[in-house]
Amino acid sequence: MAAEGCEEMSGNGELEESSAMEAAEVPAFPPTEMVEMSDENGSAAEAPEATEAPVDPDPASFSMPPAAEDEEGELPADFERLWKATHDNPQDFTAWTDLLQYCEQEGHVTASRRALEAFLVRYPLCYGYWKKFADLERRAGYNNKAEEVCIQGLQAIPLSVDLWIHYINLLLGTLDMNLPESPTRIRGVFEDAVQAAGLDFHSDRLWDLYVEWEKEQGNMRNATAVLDRVLNVPTQLYNTHYDKFKEHLNSHEPKEVLPLEEYEELRASCRQSQKAERAEQAQEEEEERPPGEEEPATPEDTDTEELMQKIREQVLVRRDKVYQDNEGEVRKRWHFEDAIKRPYFHVKPLDRLQLRAWHSYLDWEIAQLNPDTKDPNQDPNQAATEESEVTAQPQEGSEDAAVVVHDDHRVRILFERCLIACALYEEFWTRYTQYLELQSVDEARAVFKRACEIHLTHKPNIHMHWATFEERHGDLTEARRVLEALEKTLPGLAVVRLRRAALERRAGQLDQSEALLREAVAESKEKPMLHAFYSIKLARLLLKLGRSPIRARKVLQEALEISPDNDKLHLNLLELEVSGDPWASAEAVQECVTRALAAPLAPHTKILFSQRGLQFAEDYSSSIQSVLSVYEEHQKLLRELGGTKRGAENGDEDPEKLSKSDDGSAVAVSGQAPPTMPHVPITTPPPPVMGADMSAQSGYGSYSNWYQQPQYGSYGYQNTWNYNQGYYPPS
Repeated sequence: MAAEGCEEMSGNGELEESSAMEAAEVPAFPPTEMVEMSDENGSAAEAPEATEAPVDPDPASFSMPPAAEDEEGELPADFERLWKATHDNPQDFTAWTDLLQYCEQEGHVTASRRALEAFLVRYPLCYGYWKKFADLERRAGYNNKAEEVCIQGLQAIPLSVDLWIHYINLLLGTLDMNLPESPTRIRGVFEDAVQAAGLDFHSDRLWDLYVEWEKEQGNMRNATAVLDRVLNVPTQLYNTHYDKFKEHLNSHEPKEVLPLEEYEELRASCRQSQKAERAEQAQEEEEERPPGEEEPATPEDTDTEELMQKIREQVLVRRDKVYQDNEGEVRKRWHFEDAIKRPYFHVKPLDRLQLRAWHSYLDWEIAQLNPDTKDPNQDPNQAATEESEVTAQPQEGSEDAAVVVHDDHRVRILFERCLIACALYEEFWTRYTQYLELQSVDEARAVFKRACEIHLTHKPNIHMHWATFEERHGDLTEARRVLEALEKTLPGLAVVRLRRAALERRAGQLDQSEALLREAVAESKEKPMLHAFYSIKLARLLLKLGRSPIRARKVLQEALEISPDNDKLHLNLLELEVSGDPWASAEAVQECVTRALAAPLAPHTKILFSQRGLQFAEDYSSSIQSVLSVYEEHQKLLRELGGTKRGAENGDEDPEKLSKSDDGSAVAVSGQAPPTMPHVPITTPPPPVMGADMSAQSGYGSYSNWYQQPQYGSYGYQNTWNYNQGYYPPS
């Protein structure tokens, strides 16, 4: 279980010498079906992200497991306290290790079992704890339970060589090998192990164990077959496998270790060669032999030691070609493997160099499938760098001794390895789904399911990618379910509600889209900024798609009653009125301007609203008297605001002042140069000159002073309804 004393544990349950353990984020208690995975995908369960804020767990889902009949009764004294600490903050990895260490020190089977079960649901990639759990059951005398724990762990992390070896050793120690079915079962487990994890670069120990076990069983041909297979796999200790093959071959008769077909073929070939050599040698000896002396007889069917040695030499000639090809593949991968410093799961974050190393490795492995096909996620500059760093070796191999490098299975294995070490990073899950989607929608969906329901339950991006994936493939029901589940996990996330509304709108369910936004408006009344944000979105929907300016106006007016100081609401209501019939909306426009001027808004914002009202009167008013009336009100406002007048008129406003985003929300703009305005002939008097008689130039004609300014041209009020926003509305 936990480490002895005060030593810390790695994310895998192994001892680690680091001085501090960083806390990791843990999702809510996942469903029990999490351990079921696709054997074809080799699914490996990951821990959740380590950057989300703690979310209170569901008490019902985190309740204590019911006691089994064989469990001990009373729990240790401090168990409830430590259990409560993990219940109160299941994202605290240290709290979990404290609980596990305490249970181990107390030696209490029931407490240890409950703690491990709950922990491994949240951290299924910690293979060390699966091993400890199996050992716990075995020491307690429950061998069947120990096997079940190993199987469950291997379903969660099938690439764990350590866990496979632990499982095999468990079977070797518990099965009666005198029974005929026991060796068959062990061999079947070995085959499952090498099929799942045999292509791992660090799988040497698993292959060695398989070979040694076959030798112990006296199956020398089976041992040779396993060695032949591993000679084709690029592993870290590839050269030792070849040495073991030669030792194995030289320690036994070729007939005992070689397949019968190969042995007979080589025996016939070597005997033919040997016969030709003897014939040539006999001809030479006959010339030198004294007259009357006969040639010594040699039995035709006798396999001499010389023949056996020739057979061994021919076997090694064939295997040497395989070995050379495999060595070339190892050289290609060595640079990438050497850059990976932490191939196992841990709650601590990886540095950028490690993440870049995984991306580079994936880029290269995918490129091996087809040199003409490039990964769409790969940066061209990065690809050029990798080509200069890793030079491909020319392949001369025959069909018999071809190293599997263009196999899609190898790419998938690398992805699965990556998703163990990088389980906390959405980018790798997304990349894997994009790779699989081109081949199988169901396999891509399975990866989304693993990521979102087991490991990254609190990461919104991957969930929204999943919903988009389902919608793209026509499963709107599943897309709705994914977004609804995400909103339950992360309530109040604005982008999720907007995605749900957009999904319904695209599905033609405009009423449902409106209902979702109205629900969001109603639920956010205690948060004025969020309430205004949703109100603007709802008004946009009603105006643009519902063709109902009356309902849109009502939504904005109700929002202004809650947030009268929100300039975004004032701005969107003004634009709603301006976009209507100019003859019928003149009064409504001036009413909006008047409301904004009476609201507690910033001075420069009020000036912009006043200018907008004046421009509307200039463009659409039916009488000069009304224009002059609005103009006088505008001048009065400028005088009241004092020193703000000249800056607003001349367009010298601070570049960080109010502007408008495309979604109708007033936001700060950068200090970049305003867009160039087309030349407009000045039909009104120019601006007043410094030092001139102000009274002579303060008439209506000076209106063009601000009207022609690029500053106002960049105001862009007509682009009201942009959909751009982050997870939360802009502040």
